[in-house]
Formats: sequence, C-alpha cells, structure tokens
Amino acid sequence: MKYRMLGKTGYKISEVSLGTWQLGGKWGAPFDRADADATLEEAYSKGVNFFDTADGYQGGESEKAVGDFIKKHPDVHYTTKIGRKEEPLSVDHFAPEALRRYVDESRKNMGVDSLDLVLLHCPPMQTYYNPKMFETLDQLQAEGKIKHYGVSVERVEEAIKALDYNVAAVEIIFNMFRLRPAQLFFKLAKEHNVGILARVPLASGLLTGKMTKDTKFAPTDQRSNNRNGELFDKGETFSGVDFNTGVDAAQELKKRLHVDNMAATALRFILMYDAVSAVIPGASNPTQIERNTIASDLPALTHEQMGVVQDVYDEMIKNPVHYLW
Repeated sequence: MKYRMLGKTGYKISEVSLGTWQLGGKWGAPFDRADADATLEEAYSKGVNFFDTADGYQGGESEKAVGDFIKKHPDVHYTTKIGRKEEPLSVDHFAPEALRRYVDESRKNMGVDSLDLVLLHCPPMQTYYNPKMFETLDQLQAEGKIKHYGVSVERVEEAIKALDYNVAAVEIIFNMFRLRPAQLFFKLAKEHNVGILARVPLASGLLTGKMTKDTKFAPTDQRSNNRNGELFDKGETFSGVDFNTGVDAAQELKKRLHVDNMAATALRFILMYDAVSAVIPGASNPTQIERNTIASDLPALTHEQMGVVQDVYDEMIKNPVHYLW
C-alpha cells in the first residue's frame, strides 16, 4: 500500500481507503455487525488507514462500527459526513444549530471527543453562499470538537465554490465515467492545498466490468430504485450514466485496455492523478478488500491506456454526463 498526504490535515493516508456506505450490508441489505468488523480488520491488514463513514449510513451503525475499530487501531484516520440523515434534504440541515447537533451526535456514535475530519454531506448549492455554515465549522474546530472539515459534493461547481472557505478536503465523484473534475478543479484544489477523496470510483459497480444488461438488483438496492434520482441525486447511481450504455462502455474499456481485472484498473486510473489523496471504494464484506487494495500495487497506466479512457468517455459517456455534474 502506498500513502499520500490529505491536503492540509497532515494525515498521510492510504491511497486506496475504504468507504463504508455498504459496510456490513450490501446495497440495502440488513446491517451485519460481524461482517462490518471483519471488513474493517481485513482492510487494516492490507494497509488501509483511512475510513469514510457518515451519520446516515446504516442508521448510525456504520459510525459506531468505525468508532469501535479506531479505538483498537489509534493509528488510523477517518472522516464522517453530516447533514443528510434526516429527510427530505433541506438547507435547514446545514444551519448552525443543526451542524452542532450532528457533530455532537457523531462524536457520541464514534466515542470520541474530537472528530478527525467532518464533511458536509452534499449540501444544496445555495448553502455555499451562506458563510455562517462555514463559520460554524470554524467555531467547532476552535472548540476542539472537530480537527478538520470539508465537503462532499455532487457537482464540480460546488467543489470550486467550497475553496472560498477553510476546507481541508473535498470528496467528489471521479472515475472513468466522470472525468470533468480533472479539467479545472484538481488544479485549483492543489493550489489551495485541499485534499481530494474520489468517491463512487467504480460507478456503482459498472466499472467492475462484470455487469450485463440482464443484471438484476434487489428492490432495496439504490441501483434499482434511484435510476432517475427518486431518492437522491441521480449522479450518485452509476455516476448518472444510463445503465445499458454503462455496461457497453465498461466492456469496451475492458477490451481496449486489454485487462482482466477491470475494477482494480479503474481504481488505478484514478490514482494516476496526483491531486487525488485517496480513492474510497466501498466493500460490504472482507472478500472485496483484496479486489480494491491491489490497485495500489498495479503499474501505472500507459499514455495509450489513458487515451483509451478518454476516447471511450468522449464516444459513449460525455454527453450528457459531462454537462450535468
């Protein structure tokens, strides 16, 4: 495992880290604490030292599992996201009193006095024009309740606007099917010494190259019930790519890149960008950890392979995805 600096936090984190949305319960399945604990331990054994959770994941159970885990492994770091556990999403969830309550509840869930890194969980665009939201985070930092803060975003414009404030990290969707962040935002983030966490790196599984047009998902799985943004931003599911188009594009990538392990290759592609601090694929059980962490050991993609990714994107994905997020 290789490690990179996470912006101005001073944390040196594993370039392949772990997202815990599916931790202990794959894509809407009931939470299994034993699976969650085993997955965290397996990741740690592979060199993973950074974990991404949220107050709304598994009704707070993800935070609790990560909290117990970090007590056994105080050398690791983590971020938790706040602001989306109460529905429907509203600007009121990012008002000062709400942020304070969420931070206190996350501190309790995780059993810590001070949270390593807090990310606002995809706040609506208009909140970026409310300095009070960020002033509250500055105050919480001064009070010692949080060490650093940042944002998790849906759109590049939100990521760029966040750089007006004292953010330490930005979490953004970036993968072979979502290339726009690399155009301008990555350069600006480096100039501001802001770390980038690449989320949804496998486009909800499309970039494993294992899905077919006949693949079925459980009714509770957001890949079946958020195709058109019924639950939250459409771009979260398959990176906003039409499913059949995504299956075709993943197969085209696999063929043109001449690779067998498409998932690891997709993660390694993201790591080709030095502005990225870490890629945070999810895992619901220990067996998926090896598939992800092996990406850190793969050789760099060649210039020709990077060109293939751009070509497939331009031919099959760019319109309309590029212009929406």
